[in-house]
Amino acid sequence: MQRIVGSITELAQHLIAVATDPEQYRPAACPRCGLARMWHHGCYYRKADRSAGGALNPVAVLRFLCAGCVRTCSRLPACIAPWRWYDWAVQQAVLLLLLSGVSLHGCARRSGLDRRTVRRWRDWLHARDAQFAFVLRGRWPELGRVSEFDAFWRNVIDELSLQQAAVWLDRDLVVP
Repeated sequence: MQRIVGSITELAQHLIAVATDPEQYRPAACPRCGLARMWHHGCYYRKADRSAGGALNPVAVLRFLCAGCVRTCSRLPACIAPWRWYDWAVQQAVLLLLLSGVSLHGCARRSGLDRRTVRRWRDWLHARDAQFAFVLRGRWPELGRVSEFDAFWRNVIDELSLQQAAVWLDRDLVVP
């Protein structure tokens, strides 16, 4: 099951979709048992607007209940990174700094983030590089022309964006 709905790329678009067409979030089948009977099961709220003031917070994330195994799941719009506090654009900017050779301390200072957060994002990408690169090169063969880690990921971010890459990766892998 895809956890990310790739067609919804902005928070305002997500809020409209939740109010007018929540069916686009409904999974086709349960990610655990595969039964195709998912019922709407309320929502939970999450802080997703990291702009000054956070006027759109809290943001509703729809939940669905499987009629077979009685487990719940939810799907996020592409604009909200799963299991992440910061959105894709912030993560992309930090990763680009790291890929350009800026130190952890320099990235933390420039971005205003804690050095441990920057390190965690760097380590996350390094740990999943082989899986992510395999899937992305399968979809975009021209990415395979670059073999070095830093050059490959700069190329991915230049060609797509971290958000779009995550949407594509979510089709085959779990992208936390």
